[in-house]
Amino acid sequence: MSIACARGPRAACRAVPIVLLVAVLVSGCGGTPAVTAPGRPGPAATPAAEVKPEWQAYFQGNTGAFVLYNLTQNRYARYDPARCATRFLPASTFKILNSLIGLETGVIPDENYVIKWDGTHYDIAAWNQDHTLKTAIRDSAVWYYQELARRVGSEKMQHYVDAAGYGNRDISGPLDAFWLEGGLRISADEQVEFLKRLYRGELPFSQRSMDIVKEILVLEQSGDYRFSGKTGSVQRVTPHVGWFVGYLEAKGDVYIFALNDESANPDGFATGEQAKKFAWSLLQSEGLVP
Repeated sequence: MSIACARGPRAACRAVPIVLLVAVLVSGCGGTPAVTAPGRPGPAATPAAEVKPEWQAYFQGNTGAFVLYNLTQNRYARYDPARCATRFLPASTFKILNSLIGLETGVIPDENYVIKWDGTHYDIAAWNQDHTLKTAIRDSAVWYYQELARRVGSEKMQHYVDAAGYGNRDISGPLDAFWLEGGLRISADEQVEFLKRLYRGELPFSQRSMDIVKEILVLEQSGDYRFSGKTGSVQRVTPHVGWFVGYLEAKGDVYIFALNDESANPDGFATGEQAKKFAWSLLQSEGLVP
């Protein structure tokens, strides 16, 4: 059995063994990573990426993964490709998609929409006040996004998670916590592909919704670069994982990235803020930021 190859020279692919046909069907022909089972490594993403074992030094002894994608050159670089393809709970990095869904469904009209604090005391002082979408994503106010999810409802939530192709698309568990302790899982590779589609305006949302979310993700900007991203900390279940995902616009290029890590100490906690520091150090090591 053979198939015709649409991309390579005809002489090189006139007859493709059935084994290759199966591989193509499993992994796909484009630049999107193959889907992996929750918590398990899957096939390497395509196109082939540069592997950077030297990046291990920037994780300060933690286990971790880092994907860096140059959008302009369509080039990937990875530290620990197997872990890059392994899915974990997204924790607060899901706030990116949750924001898009809230805006698209009309549950919130814009980034300045206020949800009133109900008086519940939280250890994080910044949460103990009213929040807008803009301030809630800045301060990673979990309660705001929990209320947002409840107002969206499970049917619409599932619809948009499916439409966006987000991770394993499993929203089992509490509607207001499935990204913190439920069934949802996503890999670093998939985080990058999701952000690539957001940046290009290719997600199944209005351009207005995507523009608003891209604006509230901006963390820092100067004349030389603009840095956007979101932290996440998986702390309710094990493994305890720190996330930082986002993109850097610098030197005429766009670099989309995702980093996760977990403590080498079984009793330790990895956090999103720590992951953000690791990611910044890695970007500095590549000469992309000062």
